[in-house]
Amino acid sequence: MENEALQTIDIRRILSLAPIIDEYSLGSDLILGEVSGKRVEKSEAILSMLKYPVRFDGYIIFFLRKGHFTIDLNLNTYEVKPNSLLMNVPGNIIKLSSYDEDHIGDAELYFVLASREFMSGIRFDFNKLFQESLTLWKNPCITLNEEDQALAQEYFNLARNVILSKQLNKREIIGSLITSFTYVTMDVWTRELNESRKAENPSSARMNQLFERFLALVTEYHNTQRGMAFYAEKLCLTPKYLSKLVKEASGQSGPAWIDSFVILEAKNLLKYSDKTIKEIVYALHFPNQSVFYKFFKAHTGMTPSEYRKG
Repeated sequence: MENEALQTIDIRRILSLAPIIDEYSLGSDLILGEVSGKRVEKSEAILSMLKYPVRFDGYIIFFLRKGHFTIDLNLNTYEVKPNSLLMNVPGNIIKLSSYDEDHIGDAELYFVLASREFMSGIRFDFNKLFQESLTLWKNPCITLNEEDQALAQEYFNLARNVILSKQLNKREIIGSLITSFTYVTMDVWTRELNESRKAENPSSARMNQLFERFLALVTEYHNTQRGMAFYAEKLCLTPKYLSKLVKEASGQSGPAWIDSFVILEAKNLLKYSDKTIKEIVYALHFPNQSVFYKFFKAHTGMTPSEYRKG
């Protein structure tokens, strides 16, 4: 069952928060953004929103030319440094961990936001491709060399010019460009992956792959399944072996990972939804409010009411 409790945002929601260079958009299906200087500061509403965990119901391609951000994807923290390219698929939990507020105006970034519907109209399984690649290699953020940067810039400029043109088949043209650019980025990912594999022995690689599969399952099922036996069965392992594997791969126990995802869900619903606490308890499948209160306070030091008011 798909996990639907976490607050999900889409392009329409983002456009309602702040104006984003909409002259580079195809309605609410796709946005190309080129942001620097004061335009970054004007995006404060979006940056503030991303300080809390959300799901973006679409695909993100994000290139940072200047500046520095720290982003959490599914509880893993990644450094986004100059010349970094980051891709994200629907379903991931995103949180902007930190950025340099004093120098945010110095940042320079490019991004493409595409709706799930737009991407599904392209004959290419982006979600499968990205998820398989990111399972093999933990870091979804790669650094582009000068040649890769120049090529990416040409793709961006061409897509922008198509949107601004009088072409009748803009969506089809942009879709073809995205497909082509995906193959380019996968070549870069493959190079990075091959380098990372050289430092791994076969047993470590196997352990990391199983751990990533465990996290993917937890992302999907944690609202309803919080016992290790469920995940062990999905992975065709014993609960004892899976628990040992998760601990060795991450330094944290399996139940702790599950609890962390549940806390993310709870914080998000308290922050963004209009649901009552009773409704949140039901959405997160807790037996009653008392159990939820104890669980939330044990992990955050606050009651759900205190967190919502704060």
